Amino acid sequence: ALPLLGVPFTVKDCLWVAGLPATQGSQLFRNFVAPRDSWCVARMRALGAVFVGATNCPEFAAKGVTDNLLYGVTRNPWDPTRTPGGSSGGAASAVASGFGALALGTDAGGSIRRPAAHCGVVGMKPTLGIIPDPYGFADPSLGLSTVGPLARNVEDAALMLECLIGYDPADPLSVPFPGDSRIGSVILETPPKSLRIAFSSDLGCEYPCDADVLDTVRAAVGRLQFAGYRVTDADVNWPAYLLTYPELACEQAGLAALYGDALSGSRSADFDPVVGNQVAAGFRKTGAEIAAAFLQRREIHACLAHFFEQFDLLLCPTAPVTAWPLDEDFPRVIGGKPAGPRGHAAFTPLFNICGVPACSVPAGFVNGLPVGVQIVGPRFEDARVLQMARLIEQLLALPLRPPLPATRADERAATRARGPDKAARPAPLDGCGSAT
Repeated sequence: ALPLLGVPFTVKDCLWVAGLPATQGSQLFRNFVAPRDSWCVARMRALGAVFVGATNCPEFAAKGVTDNLLYGVTRNPWDPTRTPGGSSGGAASAVASGFGALALGTDAGGSIRRPAAHCGVVGMKPTLGIIPDPYGFADPSLGLSTVGPLARNVEDAALMLECLIGYDPADPLSVPFPGDSRIGSVILETPPKSLRIAFSSDLGCEYPCDADVLDTVRAAVGRLQFAGYRVTDADVNWPAYLLTYPELACEQAGLAALYGDALSGSRSADFDPVVGNQVAAGFRKTGAEIAAAFLQRREIHACLAHFFEQFDLLLCPTAPVTAWPLDEDFPRVIGGKPAGPRGHAAFTPLFNICGVPACSVPAGFVNGLPVGVQIVGPRFEDARVLQMARLIEQLLALPLRPPLPATRADERAATRARGPDKAARPAPLDGCGSAT
């Protein structure tokens, strides 16, 4: 059986497709050709899916917007003057725009979930290790990144995840999936009303969130309550140091180890300045700081594990803001407070550190731009997370196809008026999801 027979899919440019360029959005890899498929790409093809193109990502997937010196900027299909987020912004934009039904992305700190929220699609970060990734570029986050699906609806994302679950001993992080891996079937069942569901507006870390975004997420959660589910306001008892984003030390050190020689040598001009600054910061990290970050990962993991002894699911905003203008690397103000470069990403990295499943599903709109709600569960409870995501999707029944640009709509109307014999060849959609 080929469950994905004929289904078009795209691949983020930091994953390998045999015989084709794979650049990670970096000029250092302008001429690199992938010697083989990444594990996930090979699995998709083996199950009948049809590769249609690679999607843009920021250099080394290390920014929260999607642009680079090779291919330029990727735009948000709901508003082409705004970013789709990053680093799987090209993947999310491609799915939202209709370039492919499914997309392969990667997520080391929210890089699937936040673009999914900004583009009005479903993005799933699975339990770390259930999708092997033994072949391809090294992970600069030192064990936080995972491949995951993006799709237009939860059912498609669940089918894709089911197809990708596997075990490969060549990947040191790979783990066999315990229990029933038929996630695509399990999620069709209605979640039991006995689920213990927690909601947090700031993850217990006082992360700021725009009021209209939070109101939209709360309204989506309120639909669950109206449907008979009990939702309790509750926060994880995290360590006090979380506001310093401890995962950054590992990622910056990893970037320095992988690409520091090029930055300090003759190819410094080939770096995006924002990413170059991260590489330089990695050089300044001491061994003790890196060791401390790994110890912090352990403590953070224990805190969330204890929380999930009391609750089955945690709901929160996926991102605290809607998509921001293309000329800004990050929003400077969130919730009326000054925000730094990681403020827009605050709600997602903790769940990479803990390796737990987390899904973003559309929750509504603010000023015409999509907002996402994030559903998080214990390790290996991917089906439960997607089951709840599907219920929210059904309760909200949102319109999730971005409007055609006016020029494109006008062109189609003119084409119909001329009739099939005189139809002009339509121009490509402008700017939504650059492809390599």
